[in-house]
Amino acid sequence: MTILVVGASGATGRLVVEKLLAEGQRVKIIVRSTEYLPNSQKQNSRLNITQASLLDLTDEELQTQVKGCHAVVCCLGHNLSFKGIYGQPRRLVTNAVKRLCQAIEHTRQENADVPTKFILMNSSGKQNQQAGEKIPMSQAIAISIIRYLIPPHADNEAAADYLQTNYPQQQNVIEWVAVRPDTLINEISDSAYDIYPAPIRNVIFNAGTTSRINVAHFMLSLINQAELWDRWKMQMPVIYNR
Repeated sequence: MTILVVGASGATGRLVVEKLLAEGQRVKIIVRSTEYLPNSQKQNSRLNITQASLLDLTDEELQTQVKGCHAVVCCLGHNLSFKGIYGQPRRLVTNAVKRLCQAIEHTRQENADVPTKFILMNSSGKQNQQAGEKIPMSQAIAISIIRYLIPPHADNEAAADYLQTNYPQQQNVIEWVAVRPDTLINEISDSAYDIYPAPIRNVIFNAGTTSRINVAHFMLSLINQAELWDRWKMQMPVIYNR
């Protein structure tokens, strides 16, 4: 089994790669720099590293990356700097998701009956309106302000919307899950966590916490456990530390 991970040099992406390699999976990653990758990953023979900006790859190069991959995990995010938040590309995650999905479609065999799994790391601040989620007025007002002032939030929303709009139901090309953690924290090891179909807390005024390593654990479980995948595919589960 081969899994492509994008955003693999980020705090959560590195943990996803670490867990996949520990299970003996073959992993491809696309990173702009290898500076933040642990030496243990760089030296692992099961890890194939492409050093490039994903959006700079040609269609053919991106198709080569996704070809033969059982799953694609997107942990892409904007750098937490002024340039990263307000500079270009404003639609980094959305455009990456769109191009990855198009590459998967282009390389799929017509008679393939097992869809590619696409896992997107998103945010509990993204309201799943298509599933009928309701949020308090105070939260809606705060999110609308954040959407205007902090472009990466709008990018994350648009990325999830792209998956919902273009792959709304089960088919033989792409099945997806958008994982929505609440406030991300760093922990050394896995801990107990709970998964809900929608937020159970006000994400602005009563936020919970989610450790990055638990997000990585849940993503790995989605890839490996068919029953768990069937439970959450085409949905946007919210994950909280217990």
